[in-house]
Amino acid sequence: MKRSRTGRRPGNPDTREAILAAARELFAEKGFDAATMRAIAAAAEVDPALVHHYFGTKEQLFVATMQFPMDPRELIEQVVAGGKDEAGVRLARVFVTIWDSPVGAIGASLVRSAMSNEWTMRLLREFLTTQILRRVQTELKLDTADAPLRASLVASQISGLALMRYIMKLEPLASLSADQVVAAVAPNLQRYITGDLGQGEAILP
Repeated sequence: MKRSRTGRRPGNPDTREAILAAARELFAEKGFDAATMRAIAAAAEVDPALVHHYFGTKEQLFVATMQFPMDPRELIEQVVAGGKDEAGVRLARVFVTIWDSPVGAIGASLVRSAMSNEWTMRLLREFLTTQILRRVQTELKLDTADAPLRASLVASQISGLALMRYIMKLEPLASLSADQVVAAVAPNLQRYITGDLGQGEAILP
């Protein structure tokens, strides 16, 4: 007796790619919080259990969609260890260490893709916001009133460094040693994290 077709994909070599394609589209369209594992499974025409089987949690699936070579949680742990008073130095050190390594080529590829593709830009922005900046805010226990502004300022410093040192290779920044970059950038990062931002009430959100 033949079994009726369910319309869902079985576990096969194409299943993983179908899930990733569906996840990329939904994460970019709806955002990380609104894109559920069940909705991703439905878009990929697979059973929700297969999504968990291949990728585990939604966070792990999001990392896979970005082809991010490292677990963001491990990086965040290094930055927040010891509290917020010297987080700027730790953040600068972790960032430069990673981007000076072979892994940096992957980061550069992601940034280039985001700069030329609005869909990829939305996906990268959502990834940075939910998987990195939100977690850093929470772990460092930043004041909720200005934490989003502080986080976005930190992101502006880091993204500018990535663009100028590793993609445009602007000199002399591109040729500075890791220690020199950390020494130059860390004070700004620390001010964005804990210092006076200098904004008046009129420009507060």
